Order: sequence, then C-alpha cells, then structure tokens
Amino acid sequence: MKKLILVVVLFIFPLKVSALSAECAIVMDQDSKRVLFEKNMDKEKLIASTTKIMTAVIALEYGDLDTLVEVGDEVLKAYGSAIYIEVGEELTLKDLLYGLMLRSGNDAAIEIAYAVAGNMESFVHLMNEKAKSLGMRNTIFYNDHGLEENNGVGNTSTVYDMALLMSYANTLEEFKTITSTKEYTVRSNYKTYIWPNKNKLLKIYKYATGGKTGYTEKAKRTLVTSATKDDKNLIVVTFNDGNDFNDHMNLYEDYFNAYESVEVINKDTYEINDEYYNGNLFVNKSFRVLAKEEEKSLISTNVVLNKVKDYVDGDCVGYVEVKIGDEVVEKLSVYVRKNEEKGEKQGFFKRLISFLQFWK
Repeated sequence: MKKLILVVVLFIFPLKVSALSAECAIVMDQDSKRVLFEKNMDKEKLIASTTKIMTAVIALEYGDLDTLVEVGDEVLKAYGSAIYIEVGEELTLKDLLYGLMLRSGNDAAIEIAYAVAGNMESFVHLMNEKAKSLGMRNTIFYNDHGLEENNGVGNTSTVYDMALLMSYANTLEEFKTITSTKEYTVRSNYKTYIWPNKNKLLKIYKYATGGKTGYTEKAKRTLVTSATKDDKNLIVVTFNDGNDFNDHMNLYEDYFNAYESVEVINKDTYEINDEYYNGNLFVNKSFRVLAKEEEKSLISTNVVLNKVKDYVDGDCVGYVEVKIGDEVVEKLSVYVRKNEEKGEKQGFFKRLISFLQFWK
C-alpha cells in the first residue's frame, strides 16, 4: 500500500531533476585537482573573457601593482566590454586589474599587456608559457582579452585546463582578493569609477569566492568560478551554458553535500621510516582530499624513494603517492634532512624531556 501511495505522489508531484545546460562542464577539487564531475572536459572551445584569469595571473607574477600606468594610443584598438579609460589617463596596475576582472575591460587588458611586457605579443608569450607549466595541454592564447582575432581564430581551452588555471590562480592572495570583490571604486587623474562585479554568483550564492565571466557570439556564455564551504574548495567551469549561474550554484550544492574533506597527510606528524636516509625524510605541506563516505576506506598512501648518494639538505628524493582505490589523486614531494640536523633536533628534545622530568 505504501509503495502505491509513493507511486501516486511521484506521478502527481514528480521529483525535480536539474538538467545541466552546458555543452562542457567540470567540477574539480581545488586542492587535489581531483575531477568530481565532467562533461566533455577535454573538448576544445573558445573561452572568451575567461581568458582574463590568465591575464591577471601574469600581471600579478610579472608586474608591480603600484606601477602608475599612463594609457597610450594602443587603447584605441579596444572594443567590446570596457572600463572606458582614455589616452593620457593614469591608473595603477592594481586598478587596471580590478577593471579587468570585475568589468571585463578589454581596454584594461590591452593596457596591462603593454605595462607588463611592452606589447601584446610578449605578454601572450608569457601566457602560453605559463599554461604549459600548469599542465594546460589543450590551451592556446592569441591575446589577453579573449575576443576573436580579425582572422576568426581565438583563445581556446578546455574546461579541465581552465579548472587547473583557476585552482592555481586561487593560490595567489591578491588574485583571490580581486576576484572576490563585489564592487570597487577608483579615482584616476581624469575621473572616478565605481565598478560592480559582473560575476552574479557572488550575489546569489553565499559560498562563492570568485571567478570570471565570458561571452562572445562564437563562444557563447563561458564561466569559471570557485566556492568554499566547510573546508571544501571547489572549482566549476562551464562552456556554452545559457543557464550558467544557476548551473554553477546547483553543482556546488550537489558536490559539497556529496563529499567530505579528509586529511590524508599532516606535514607536522607524517612520518616516513626509511633505513637508507635514517628516517631523515619529510613532506613540506599537508594534504586533504574530497571523498564520498564510501571512498574513505579506499584512501591509501605509498612512499616511492630514490636512493641518492650525494644529497644535500632539502633535496627532493621521492614522493608520497595518495590514492583512492586505483585512482592516483596526488603526489607529494619527499625531502631529506642531513643526519646531523636531525641529531641536533633529537638532542634538543632529549634535553627538553630531561628538563621536564627533573621538575616533576
């Protein structure tokens, strides 16, 4: 009878199942880079203004935020979304980055390229080199703003590569500050600007921490965002998604609820016993991974070491492999200390213990 009632209820009030509108999508654990969900994650697509995440990264790593930039004639080449700066106007590189990330200013992007690298070509070279170093194997940049070039080609990437980029960008404190800002006010030598952030997710979803919107007629809507809840840090990327903000919010809620943050390695307590190095081994960072309840028992670690003869203090001599079942989710570098240093530390602790025992 109960089953019959349930069937009748479901027929009258069907369960709501959120359909994902995106052509390509990914949910990534920011800390481990583990892919929790994907749809066409390796499909190469135009990425429009989400390009500007990389633009900001290069500016932060190669530029000085306090540099005063005088807008040059090159800004006259800008079109599309803009912050409407003028030739001769002076703003700091920091101000231009806010205009870039909050208002998606293509004019800001051009001025950033010239201020940091002297021209667009040199700046784009830095972008592509950074992409390679981050493992973005299916990404190419032609400019730093995301619009298609006159010959029709444009910056292309995959949702997987862009999730890697956003994960890295969020390790830069200034990037996190800029991209999470809901509104920014700046005064130049010409005028005062008030820039609200175009990323609506910051307004409608309380766990959102930043991101970048994008749109061109060819690329359609692209969106890269991040969110944090209960020590869980997620990245969501969607391409060609007409319902992107809602899709991001729904994906975050689904995967925050389904996964738990598990500490696998604590750098202060994790011990690596090894006769060759006399136990003088350590990792320099802790590691957490997002796992479902049924996956916790499948988490394991395996230490892989190289026997280095002439090592010096701080040399990397192997790694700790973290796995969930057969899936490798991380490889943490293992470093070596010189014996005498460990001996000195052991001697200190022995003296401390003796001192405490004396005063019992």
